[in-house]
Amino acid sequence: MTAALAAADWEAWSCRIRVVVTDPAALDEARGVLTGDLAAVDLACSRFRDDSELAAAEAAGTWAAVSPLLADLVGTALRAARRTDGDVDPTVGAALAGLGYDRDFAALDATGTAVRVPVPGWRRIELAGDRVRIAPGVRVDLGATAKARTADLAARRIAGRTGAGCLVSLGGDIAVAGSPPEGGWRIRVEDVTGDPDAPPSGPCTVVTIRDGGLATSSTRARRWRRNGVELHHLLDPRTGLPPARSWRTVSVAAGSCVDANTVSTAAIVRGQRVWPWLRSTGLPARLVAEDGAVFTAGGWPSDQERAA
Repeated sequence: MTAALAAADWEAWSCRIRVVVTDPAALDEARGVLTGDLAAVDLACSRFRDDSELAAAEAAGTWAAVSPLLADLVGTALRAARRTDGDVDPTVGAALAGLGYDRDFAALDATGTAVRVPVPGWRRIELAGDRVRIAPGVRVDLGATAKARTADLAARRIAGRTGAGCLVSLGGDIAVAGSPPEGGWRIRVEDVTGDPDAPPSGPCTVVTIRDGGLATSSTRARRWRRNGVELHHLLDPRTGLPPARSWRTVSVAAGSCVDANTVSTAAIVRGQRVWPWLRSTGLPARLVAEDGAVFTAGGWPSDQERAA
């Protein structure tokens, strides 16, 4: 990080939050914008809040009027589902809860049993303008796409309001907007996003982006145990369970954080089946196998891997 940049870090949404701006005078406003956006999205669609707008829409069981924010987040999730032929599916909420992920991750109970719950499928959600219909009994988890969309929107808003270049990182979801710093935004890519100023905890590489977004999906993050089995938060909608072990981490760069996240999540789910589809996207990607072997596609730079 150069001396011209200023950053703020904190914890929210069970992950590390970071905002960086190219003008130190803009940092306080940038943090305020991002904090407000996180709160608004949480109230709109958290599956851990009984008072969320999403919970009310689920309870309605029929067409319900929703805010422009929730309509945007639902639309984003449905587009990701269509693009990935259902590999990224927003109706995995009940399946995650059945496996034990039924509350904010930091508050998960280490005991209990895991129950496999079928995933009803993303076509059980309908969206028409500012109205949504969620089939009775369907539990929605906007999860990854909502986090990525929040990063995209917040970065643009911060850059627009402050005139500074901005990077927003929500765990492994990163979006940049405005004029980048000299040489671009240098980002460390690793299994689990940590403090970029601290030594890495495992294999990593560093890449540079100037616009758009970069997303990392990893089976090494948000893990818990049930029935003596270690589980994680990325599910195969066809089984309602974590996918067969193939990739432990996938990172993708794209024109937006949402697009990057959609592809990185689908790659984890598809496993070794991902290659034809991944190549068809043309996006730069880095895939780390369970044994640590690294594969790249789409022109991802061949930076030397480093391990702590």
